Amino acid sequence: MLSQALPSTAQRRNTARSRPNIIFILADDLGYGDLGCYGQEVIRTPYLDQMAAEGMRFTDAYAGSTVCAPSRCALMTGLHTGHCRVRGNALVPLQPEDLTVAELLKGTGYATGIVGKWGLGEPDTPGVPNRQGFDYWFGYLNQAHAHDYYPEYLWRNEERVELPGNLNGARSEYSHDLFTQEALEFVQGHAQEPFFLYLAYTIPHANNERGRDTGDGMEVPTDEPYSDRNWPQPQKGHAAMITRMDRDIGTLFSLLRDLGIDRDTIVFFTSDNGPHQEGGVDPAFHRSSGPLRGLKRDLYEGGIRVPMLVRWPGMIQPGVSDFPGAFWDFLPTACQLGGAQPPPGLDGQSVLPSLFGRPQERRAPLYWEFHERGFEQAVRHGRWKAVRHGLDKPLELYDLAADLGETRNVARDQPTVTAEMNECLRSARTDSKEFPVKAAN
Repeated sequence: MLSQALPSTAQRRNTARSRPNIIFILADDLGYGDLGCYGQEVIRTPYLDQMAAEGMRFTDAYAGSTVCAPSRCALMTGLHTGHCRVRGNALVPLQPEDLTVAELLKGTGYATGIVGKWGLGEPDTPGVPNRQGFDYWFGYLNQAHAHDYYPEYLWRNEERVELPGNLNGARSEYSHDLFTQEALEFVQGHAQEPFFLYLAYTIPHANNERGRDTGDGMEVPTDEPYSDRNWPQPQKGHAAMITRMDRDIGTLFSLLRDLGIDRDTIVFFTSDNGPHQEGGVDPAFHRSSGPLRGLKRDLYEGGIRVPMLVRWPGMIQPGVSDFPGAFWDFLPTACQLGGAQPPPGLDGQSVLPSLFGRPQERRAPLYWEFHERGFEQAVRHGRWKAVRHGLDKPLELYDLAADLGETRNVARDQPTVTAEMNECLRSARTDSKEFPVKAAN
């Protein structure tokens, strides 16, 4: 499968393995405008900017949802939020019949590990990572627990592990730093075999509870290198978190080089949704949404369009792609990379042609739904983007090619396109116990 998509035989000789290691790094609430390579002018992200310069930078990449759990479900299952099991932030676990990218890669001989935040299954449910294809797991099961960067415990496989440095009010074991160390150890331990590592950082998510109590929910050991800036303290913390994550991703790249597997490893980096407005942070302060309208919990572009960088030395040439990809594309892409057979009925498609600089067409419209404020839907098809804020609300239509910031609703001017988009919204979803189809008729 992979050999059909590789650039050439000569380029294939530049990598020692026909099946690469796969690392997928996921930030939490990082906005489209939070990285230097996407226009950020103040927050320092030199290693991610270097990753963009050395690999493929996507301008039109989308998260699975505008909030945490359904976005991660789309990533793991290759299904958008009209079809996947977890469509909201309620504690809905994956079930045995849900097939994840980890299960598929494990079936072809990959060692599989996840470090960080899961959000798709509570303890003793079928949704815990070790029951969904991961050989090794360390981190937070619950997305609310993940608000706390100094937790008293985390999970290792199915065992609850206390963190002595955070007991009885102490705050010395920063979870992000633990995740970095665990990720480095996983890579070191599996350097001689194909591996899949899902590194799901929680940066720069806010501690919502601490933010309500103190006005500053941006938990970070130090606000360097921004300590001397004349900024509100939450903005210092927010910027410091992003730069800390960037530094640690740089350490991961250094380890790949030191182990001699840099050219055997494809690394993806993105965010689970748009920037938050929590913990005292003002996303407008550093233009976290960049040129886009909206934030986390919005189905406008700022809530779902995210940075996406992919690097594979010797295989992916430096470039920029405007292919409109989404989280549900990762499973079929990883399957093609790893020699696994993807299941039928996926919403995603492999993006290897785009990664290798080849023209690629989107086979089906991109679809999202969101349930925290009623029943909201969005669809993108080509240049057109439609948003509807309720079944009794009119459809909004935007021409993204001419109006990236979604400032001009052209639904009345484009009746044919509006009718087509309404039909997309009507037909894009299926019934589920939590979200019955009658709500969308």
